[in-house]
Amino acid sequence: MDNAGKTDAEQVADAGLNLSERSSGNGSPEFHVSGETHAVRHALRRAGGTWDKLKRVWIFTGDDPTPAIASALSAEPPPPGGLSESDGPNGNEKPHYWGHRQRLRDRFMAQGSNGLADYELLELLLFFSIPRVDVKPLAKTLIEKFGSFAGVLAAEPDRLAEIDDLTYQSVVQLKAVQAAGLNMARAEFAEQPVLKSWSKLLQYLKAHMGHETKEQFRIVFLNTKNAVTADEVQQHGTVNHTPVYPREVIKRALDLGATALIMVHNHPSGDPTPSQADIDMTTEVMEAGERLGIMLHDHIIISKHGHSSFK
Repeated sequence: MDNAGKTDAEQVADAGLNLSERSSGNGSPEFHVSGETHAVRHALRRAGGTWDKLKRVWIFTGDDPTPAIASALSAEPPPPGGLSESDGPNGNEKPHYWGHRQRLRDRFMAQGSNGLADYELLELLLFFSIPRVDVKPLAKTLIEKFGSFAGVLAAEPDRLAEIDDLTYQSVVQLKAVQAAGLNMARAEFAEQPVLKSWSKLLQYLKAHMGHETKEQFRIVFLNTKNAVTADEVQQHGTVNHTPVYPREVIKRALDLGATALIMVHNHPSGDPTPSQADIDMTTEVMEAGERLGIMLHDHIIISKHGHSSFK
């Protein structure tokens, strides 16, 4: 990019950066840089900026950083991440990853997700939130970190934010895709009596709880037609224990007017085998429910490697 004759402010603006002056907590000036920062993050760091993950801006303290930023931008040619998808290093060549992106899109439209590896499906999503960067290395890093495509979607936002180069927009997008998938899965089993759509219920529970890192206890409440009236998380626990109180389970069922229920919890260890405590608690809830006309259809234990059932 030819910056001859341009002011420092014009160079910063041409890079897609927005600079605003703020007051810091101690009263000294503070400058926030936002906009298309991802592609020029290394230059911003060399200019003295610090990335604030919470505010999603680069922060500079002291004097106006415009000259330092302009100097850092001029010190190196624009990286591929700073180019549009139609512009290359010479202004008219497409970047190396553009052909790959189009081929991957075409494969997906022709074959669906069955023809793609997990990291390739993740790449497709990242195309939309990181449009000017080769995202294949990032997609592979995410799969390596969280184990699978489903594991990436299920990861907590704070853990996703720890991954270098993953933007805030990407985190929002991944969590939105997860939420949409869970809503679709829930609708499929909730539209008919649960006992007739058992496999869809299991798919929903595995998607919702299979990758949780701490134990979670939830209850699916049913009416006289075995249709879902509520699906609630009752307790959160530790990595290997969740406190469950049978009296509270039955009380909540009575509050909702439920006549049957399905208890579910997860084992983050990956082993869905019920413990003796699981067996004892299931017996207590079943006996308490029977006295009040509330049937316990099942207690399902979910893990990322499978599930077990008390049926």
